[in-house]
Amino acid sequence: MLNPEKPRAQRALIVAVQLDNVSDVEFESSLTELAELAKTLGMEVVGQFTQKRSSFDSTAYFGVGKREEIRQFLESDQADVDKLARDNPQAANGPIEFVLVDHEISPSQSLNLENELGCEVMDRTVVILEIFHRNASSHAARVQVEIARLSYMAPRLREAAKRAGPLGRQRSGTGGRGTGQSRSQTDSQKVRDRIAELQKEIDAMEARRDTQRSRRLGKTGLAQVALVGYTNAGKSTLMRALTDSKALVANKLFATLDTKVRSLHPESVPQVLVSDTVGFIKNLPHGLVASFKSTLDEALSASLLLHVIDAGDPGFEMQLAVTDKVLAEIGADSVPRIRVFNKIDYLDDADAQAERSAALQEKYPGCIVISARSKDDIAELHQAIVEFFQKDLIETEIFLPWSAQELRGDIYASCEVLEERADTEGAFFRCRAAPEVAARLSELTGDAC
Repeated sequence: MLNPEKPRAQRALIVAVQLDNVSDVEFESSLTELAELAKTLGMEVVGQFTQKRSSFDSTAYFGVGKREEIRQFLESDQADVDKLARDNPQAANGPIEFVLVDHEISPSQSLNLENELGCEVMDRTVVILEIFHRNASSHAARVQVEIARLSYMAPRLREAAKRAGPLGRQRSGTGGRGTGQSRSQTDSQKVRDRIAELQKEIDAMEARRDTQRSRRLGKTGLAQVALVGYTNAGKSTLMRALTDSKALVANKLFATLDTKVRSLHPESVPQVLVSDTVGFIKNLPHGLVASFKSTLDEALSASLLLHVIDAGDPGFEMQLAVTDKVLAEIGADSVPRIRVFNKIDYLDDADAQAERSAALQEKYPGCIVISARSKDDIAELHQAIVEFFQKDLIETEIFLPWSAQELRGDIYASCEVLEERADTEGAFFRCRAAPEVAARLSELTGDAC
């Protein structure tokens, strides 16, 4: 008998149109990425169909001939599944349940394609939304995902209702007379109301998060680094290595959706907080960029960005450009950054690694090439982070009265204390600190020399 604990994977077919302005390398990279997205959803990709066109077919994405070819393939596969189920039920596969389209397509294109193929169609945006929906663990992430899903589904509900014809209209008014509202109008209103309700929750959570961030950074003067980059570039592995934390590490896309904040380890002066953020991806739905803005605000409020790039991915330049674009969309493109090319250990040969590192450093001056699994590489990156925050430190002296000793921890957390001496009135600290930190501590203690 089949193991009930291991149900058959849902089978899927990938389809895509290659437009004239898309290179073969970029096209193949996108198809591979969609296959990885399907794998993240637990699907088994059993094949793919592609077509070169100057534009998408306005009716059903593909041309008529290609749609017929796909339909025949699906029917043939179904016949094979039925035959195997009769001959050997235990070895039989399930039918192909999903057709995954490597673009975002319109509601009418999606419905027409489903009707012709007799199979559920998921475009690239739906696939990404479903992954976010499954992986969101915190309440904030779940709310953000629901807003994006509702925003995406609203026009599709209208299209479905429009095709329902007269049945999609409800009668109302005195004695049942009058046209009333159509079901699509009613559904659309419900969606708008739900989005508005969820947005109020987001606004309240953002206000609380801003308050917490202000307290965290304002009270102690902590420096902040945000890890940003393409999904599955190794940010969470790097987070664990830099902070000695237990951040989730998984070889799948969008393993991290919720921002995590940890202290740089070993601790430095000033103390540095490191935050891991949701990964970016090509054609990330605009609604997700908007709804995850509060998560990405960690990047906007950071003093330094570590832009993590998978050096082992042949399409890393496209991924780098995608991250730059999203950072620009949220207004974080002016934040100082260090490009960190991770996974250099994908090359087994030491000479090949050295040659690759030299080529990357020549093309991207100031970048750091590492393996997040190398202690020496992590130590180098740690030192670069510390040096960034120490480069503008000034030497100052702060007087702390005995009545204000609760601020002693703040001084040691945000300053490099060079000397401490005391008299009957209080303690004097000769230290190195950022100018704004020195000014804030002096204001808090009420005195400075």
